[in-house]
Amino acid sequence: MGKDRTAKRNKGRHEPLYVQMEEDGRLSKKSPRAKFQAKKQIKSGDDEYIDPRLSRKILQIARVQQEELETEDGSDNLLAERFVSADVKHEDSEEDFSEDEDFDYEDLEVEEEDQEILNKFLPSAPTERRTLADIIMEKIEAYDREKQQLSTGETITPPGLSPKIIEVYSKVGTLLKRYKSGKLPKAFKIIPSLSNWEEILYLTRPQEWTPHATYAATRIFVSNLKPKPCQRFLDLVLLDKVRDDIQDNKKLNYHLYMALKKSLYKPAAFFKGILFPLCKSGTCTLREAAIIGSVISKVSIPVLHSSAALLNLAEMDYTGPNSLFIRILLDKKYALPYKVVDALVYHFMRFKNDERTMPVLWHQSFLVFAQRYKQDLTPDQKDALLEVLKYKCHDQITPEIRREIVNSVARGEIIPEAKRTKKVGVVGKYGTRYGASLRKQIKKMEITQHQKYTCTFCGKDTVKRKAVGIWECKACRKVLAGGAWTVSTTAAATVRSTIRRLRELAES
Repeated sequence: MGKDRTAKRNKGRHEPLYVQMEEDGRLSKKSPRAKFQAKKQIKSGDDEYIDPRLSRKILQIARVQQEELETEDGSDNLLAERFVSADVKHEDSEEDFSEDEDFDYEDLEVEEEDQEILNKFLPSAPTERRTLADIIMEKIEAYDREKQQLSTGETITPPGLSPKIIEVYSKVGTLLKRYKSGKLPKAFKIIPSLSNWEEILYLTRPQEWTPHATYAATRIFVSNLKPKPCQRFLDLVLLDKVRDDIQDNKKLNYHLYMALKKSLYKPAAFFKGILFPLCKSGTCTLREAAIIGSVISKVSIPVLHSSAALLNLAEMDYTGPNSLFIRILLDKKYALPYKVVDALVYHFMRFKNDERTMPVLWHQSFLVFAQRYKQDLTPDQKDALLEVLKYKCHDQITPEIRREIVNSVARGEIIPEAKRTKKVGVVGKYGTRYGASLRKQIKKMEITQHQKYTCTFCGKDTVKRKAVGIWECKACRKVLAGGAWTVSTTAAATVRSTIRRLRELAES
């Protein structure tokens, strides 16, 4: 048989010397740190739980006391009823504890954090109720304080800003007050990226900026802000600067004009922040409308933004500047949606029963609308507009509007094929119906443009152009025929009349 190796393998060796010495107690042991002892005590304390029945009883008593505090009813009968109802609900508690048994209740020690949480849910004093009168009085006092600060020349600083930020941007505002050219401070360039950019911008005092600084700031804010915040900037800063400059100088500063052009980089913000507030204010002058309208006419605007602007202008209350802006946008010759065309039709129709005498601007916008969009009108709309012309008439403009509306196809009708334009000439390959008869009477001569020609009769360089395709020698008074040129209808009529007179002279 083989040897049993398991017993020998499992046989333990004696412990090391330091272990034996520790077990004998001859060496001092290192005491554990205090924080580890505290952790062990906490862990050992967590293992001791309160009996579930006793915890339910404690919670029930606390709930009853809370209800008593809320109702502020300290009657003993109500307390007894609460305890009776609690005893009925928890019958198993009566089985384990008899009524004659005495219990020793310990005072619960509540930590500070738990006490703060309890105080939040159980306030010691009732909250003060604010009435409408209190709110109104607070606003009146705030207004009085603001008025007093403005009268004394103090700067109203927004709350919640550190003094260092206020100092930095106040200095930036001082720099922008005399800015002409050059780089702007980096502290100013980061304003559009801040969440409270309006409060920071207020510290720079935009009403005191130079036109150069306003133009530079507009470039930064329009290119970095989204349309809605950009609309706020244009409405609060740029519009006021533009109107004040026009009112003071009777014209607009070049840099403010360029700022308006840059603001059209965001068309939605421009219309909502400058154009619509200007029209709704009711104080827009024709000079202001003409200057801002020139900006709109010089900058290319997407068709959807222009359509939305026309739709809003058509639905606004009428003013002179509204007609000017409508005419400028219609002159851009956009392919407008039918919804916008219908809105413009209703815009002009509502003045049928208006007792006011409409200004020339209204008639001009009506004429431009008829010229540009006469083919997009339905027959009913044409009849309605013609009816409006009977009540609102202008000596020179109304006949043109009526002619444009009457001599046009309606929406949805088939447009007849356009007549081909014929070249106007008298002889040769450029001939017209008069060329065959004149070929026999007039000596043919090939003439091209911008050259000196010699008369084939007298040999002198005195051939001059008399009409399109008709040349005459000033020396011998002979009429020559040359190449014809494509001309307008008016020029063609002139040529025909000239040829007709020449033929009559030849026949005579």
